[in-house]
Amino acid sequence: MLDRIAPLLRGVAKDDRSLAHQRRRAAQCVTLNLAESAGHHGGNRRLRYESALGSAYETRACLRIARSWGYVAANSAGDALAIVDRVAAMTFRLLRPRQ
Repeated sequence: MLDRIAPLLRGVAKDDRSLAHQRRRAAQCVTLNLAESAGHHGGNRRLRYESALGSAYETRACLRIARSWGYVAANSAGDALAIVDRVAAMTFRLLRPRQ
């Protein structure tokens, strides 16, 4: 996910440094919270998954804003959004109780 988003940040930073910074932090938080969850159990693990999912949603919102404002091409944003959606879906499934 980060590999797909990183090149888009450079273009956004030229037009909107605040949005680029927000998106960078959100995307990093997805990765870091998922990694941190591996060292936790029970409620703390769930909390890390929830934080990662929230950051994935925030990353998606930042990409949509960048696309809407014309900071990134629609097709580039679309590819990145698809990957963010996959990460969010996988993280969401981690939060669902096994049946």
